[in-house]
Amino acid sequence: MDAENAHNFSVQALKLVGKLPFDPLPIPHNPVEVMGLQFKNPIGLAAGADKNGEAIDGFGKLGFSFIEVGTVTPVAQDGNPKPRQFRLLEAEGIINRNGFNNYGVDLLVENVKRSKYDGVLGINIGKNAFTPIENALDDYQICLRKVYEYADYITVNISSPNTKNLRSLQYGDALDELLSALKQEQSILSQKFAKYKPLVLKIAPDLTDEEVASVADSLVRHKIDGVIAGNTTLSREPVAGLKHAEQQGGLSGKPLNSLSTHLIRRLAKELNGQLPIIGSGGIHSVSSGQEKIDAGASLLQVYSAMIYQGPALIQELAKQIKLNK
Repeated sequence: MDAENAHNFSVQALKLVGKLPFDPLPIPHNPVEVMGLQFKNPIGLAAGADKNGEAIDGFGKLGFSFIEVGTVTPVAQDGNPKPRQFRLLEAEGIINRNGFNNYGVDLLVENVKRSKYDGVLGINIGKNAFTPIENALDDYQICLRKVYEYADYITVNISSPNTKNLRSLQYGDALDELLSALKQEQSILSQKFAKYKPLVLKIAPDLTDEEVASVADSLVRHKIDGVIAGNTTLSREPVAGLKHAEQQGGLSGKPLNSLSTHLIRRLAKELNGQLPIIGSGGIHSVSSGQEKIDAGASLLQVYSAMIYQGPALIQELAKQIKLNK
């Protein structure tokens, strides 16, 4: 089956699973507190799996202690032309150039409001493709205002390689201006709703060590609550010569593992415990997840490996990962 059709079929199936009166796979108990939030275990679903929050309850029944929906944009958009998802079977990798295809923030909020999931819910926000990069802040503010009341934390995605110029927001003055404005908005919203919701930044694994140091400095200065390390990669070195390796887009799955672990290790050194790291990218086994915890991550997110290995992996990770408490 075409990769994207298979994905859509799975989401629809999980919508049905979410209606079951019991949990097929209970949430394992391995608790941890991060960003002031209580997590039943350290394993979460990465953004991209449930862009529109359609199957939150279904994913919740697989054992995830937290689920991140999105990336969502102010208005609906189709994303990039199809085909735009490609499986690299030999490497257990995926290349996508989806381009933030989603039904818009208002529909996502309605889906979230209907959900009965009692774990931690993150909402990942982005900008519309047609919004000029110099106006990106407007889109992030619109989404932040609309999702704030319904999220446990909000992730700002400035690292997808599939929206033109988006990654330029990770650097220098552009990053400082974005973070400063969003922290101001967070302060206003926390007073309005009498509830502080953590703000998290999702960054790319393709940053140089010097760029990681610069990003870490900005995160600390602007008192951002957490960082996700990281998004998909543009590198093809781990999959060179494989079928579909030449396709444009971001590479995820097992080939991303060592790159994302290096990013976590570099971030942990620069941040020195001043804010938590959520490790994402290439986790495919208990040992690869443990490497990320040992490198400095406090929580882990999984997506691609679940496609190749099924939900049993979530149970294994949640039960066997040893946290650095």
